[in-house]
Amino acid sequence: MNASEQRYSRPDVPRHDRPVRVGSLLFTVVQPRPGHEVAFNRWYERDHFYAGCMIGAHQFAGSRYVATRDCKALRYGTDNPGDIDRSRGSYLAVYWVLDGAHDDWNRWAVDQVNRLHADARMFAERDHVHTGLYNYAAEFNEPGSTMPIELALDRHYGGVVAALGQLAPGITTADVRAFHAGRECPADVMLLADPIPMLADRPADVPTSEGTHVLQLYFSIEDPRSVWDRYRGLGTDFAAAGLGAISFASPFLSTIPGTDIYTDQL
Repeated sequence: MNASEQRYSRPDVPRHDRPVRVGSLLFTVVQPRPGHEVAFNRWYERDHFYAGCMIGAHQFAGSRYVATRDCKALRYGTDNPGDIDRSRGSYLAVYWVLDGAHDDWNRWAVDQVNRLHADARMFAERDHVHTGLYNYAAEFNEPGSTMPIELALDRHYGGVVAALGQLAPGITTADVRAFHAGRECPADVMLLADPIPMLADRPADVPTSEGTHVLQLYFSIEDPRSVWDRYRGLGTDFAAAGLGAISFASPFLSTIPGTDIYTDQL
């Protein structure tokens, strides 16, 4: 592999040749209310992760991440109306949906969560900070990596870095794709995605998060706090390229299922 090929590594199987492909995803950032951190963590990982998500048809992978106080201290972004409050948003969950199955899955997901609400199986002491549906737009690998995005949620990475980019007028996801294609990816694999409209009959506590923005989700082999210097310049570079502004950038650590680790560090 020459230097150029190494810098712009790609998955070992092209997307169009993969029998299983990510088509869309659910990305949800939630804040448990004070005093309810442990109860929320246990409810989510032992009930809702499965009953509200993983048992659904066409949803083939999911994983959870947590932002400690140390993670929140590294966050940056803008403070415009509607932006994520960087002091909140302690838990992140991400789920992959099969390519071509989004509409069927979305209908099931809304019906299922509404049913769980009716059956009193939801958790009242938490707030949605940012919940959105996104469409796969591109993926990128760091030098030497051939990791396909489909496997990312099943690998126990050190954590992830999530960055939301508000696009400038006239800028499209294709422009952001070209931006990332011209720079070295700082993580094992990174997903670029753009928002999909949510169904109108979703639960009332789920806010809309559509609009002219993109999601950039980096899967880090290392603890993302220890390599945060790789991500500090993303906001500056994004703006300098005329793409818009990074409204929210944050490291998250992988949760450890079956434990309450991190619940006292939020």
